[in-house]
Amino acid sequence: MSEHAQAPGGERPGLEVLVVDDDRAVARVHAAYVDRIEGFRVRAVAHTCQEALALLRSEPVDLVLLDHYLPDGDGLDLVARIRRQGVETDVIMVTAARDVATVRAAMRLGALHYLVKPFTFADLRARMEAYARLLDAFALGDRAEQSEVDALFGTLGTAGAPTLPKGHSTATADRVTTVLRAAPEPLSAQAVAELAGVSRQTAQRYLKLLERTGRVRLSLRYGETGRPEHRYAWV
Repeated sequence: MSEHAQAPGGERPGLEVLVVDDDRAVARVHAAYVDRIEGFRVRAVAHTCQEALALLRSEPVDLVLLDHYLPDGDGLDLVARIRRQGVETDVIMVTAARDVATVRAAMRLGALHYLVKPFTFADLRARMEAYARLLDAFALGDRAEQSEVDALFGTLGTAGAPTLPKGHSTATADRVTTVLRAAPEPLSAQAVAELAGVSRQTAQRYLKLLERTGRVRLSLRYGETGRPEHRYAWV
């Protein structure tokens, strides 16, 4: 997170955003969305990886709204280069890429959210406001107890999460929920388990809980033979 994230001893200033998209019309729309959200402002717009890197070196920002498909590379390569160069900025992917491999790679590189095009202003605002809440939570102190760590990890993905029954972990529920909210399409229990870093049995327990509480929708995928595969999607 950049130096703009929190003013010492005072209220957080406006968060600065770099919008990166190869489609100039789409970039203008996304920039207009950002400028409508209280507490955020667009610092710059880029249409290529090289342009984005040059802007980040000269004009640090708090957050990058990043498309995956760019004319001189892809968004994941850009995130990796940003990390290698030590540029302190957060990333939310905004892309039409729906394959699980890309979603998983984005998570591994530290993308905070993954928003699939096309999306509405309300969709983007919800992610941006969750990001602002996360920064506010980080600003509360230098050290955190386990309960506070769990709350930080849940800030981006568990608004309205159910009360957990005995034997369930808040941290695990947060991880499963974050995976489902970021997924561009319904996922199997095995896919959720791999993305969340838990066993398939554990993933199934939490998926059933989320389904019972109405936060996850279960569908069946029928193959040519055998039993149908259960698929889960965030509601």
